[in-house]
Amino acid sequence: MSDRDYLFHAGEATVLAAEGQATDAMPEILIGRTDGPVGAAFANLMAQSKGHTAMFAIRACNQMVRPATITVPKVTLKDSANIELFGGVVQSATADAVLDCVIEGVIPRTLVNQLCIISLVWIDPRCAKDAMLDKKDMYRTNYEATKLAIKRALANEPTIDELIANRHTIKHDYDDWSS
Repeated sequence: MSDRDYLFHAGEATVLAAEGQATDAMPEILIGRTDGPVGAAFANLMAQSKGHTAMFAIRACNQMVRPATITVPKVTLKDSANIELFGGVVQSATADAVLDCVIEGVIPRTLVNQLCIISLVWIDPRCAKDAMLDKKDMYRTNYEATKLAIKRALANEPTIDELIANRHTIKHDYDDWSS
């Protein structure tokens, strides 16, 4: 891909939790140039909205990942326990996945300062109240799903041909309404 081919890419992935956990991960990723539509959306996300606090993906304090990545919860975070999961386990898993995508060559190292990523992330509201919550599983699902979503975004997957071919054989997981 040329540098201009990195204007706007979207991807998603779902990785299911271990048995008995509510730690499924379903990130939706936008990745693109900072001087394009993804960069504009990224900058606009710096304005906070109640219950949907956007945070940079950091590996640790003073270790913001490159490309700059912002995580935004898909659901309203109503309490400090969920905010801690979002700003801890999920934030760390997202940052590690982005960095590993650079290390593995999925994201070109030469473009890390010209690209940015928006990651919409799911935290099941039950997680914070679950005394048996497995944070390692929450990390695993978010890490694996983020890497897969980035790979799919940059590979433009699924392709339109794949979508057309499986139009009548694959249904939404919660689909009980269509034929």
